[in-house]
Amino acid sequence: MGNTNTGKFTRVEAGLEPVLEELRRREPIFHTKEFGMTAVERERVVAPEYWEVGASGRRYSREFIVRGLEETPPVDAASAGWRCWDFGLRRMGQETYLLTYTLAQGERVTRRATVWEETPAGWRILYHQGTIVTGEDDTRPA
Repeated sequence: MGNTNTGKFTRVEAGLEPVLEELRRREPIFHTKEFGMTAVERERVVAPEYWEVGASGRRYSREFIVRGLEETPPVDAASAGWRCWDFGLRRMGQETYLLTYTLAQGERVTRRATVWEETPAGWRILYHQGTIVTGEDDTRPA
């Protein structure tokens, strides 16, 4: 996908490079060893108020996601050959950050956004959204 405006979408606020490096290792969520692959690890990393919007536009509760991961263990992204790029990071609050990126799972490409919170117990996710890429960025329909 060609894009002459990539910098607009991959901005990292000055001074947040170390945070970006910590968080990008945990993405895509549920599919990396750094995020956590066990039920105990997910319990710690997924905030009680977590929810997400899938690529279909459907909303999913924390309970639905956790139950699904218990029934069908997640794929390891690295082993599956998934690729992430175009990372961007913005501070949203004192300890809250919005991480954005593009994910390719074979032929399926999605834009991802995760809201992360840094707590005394470590990083945890508050919200996540994935949207299927269907065209070029910054274009108008004909």
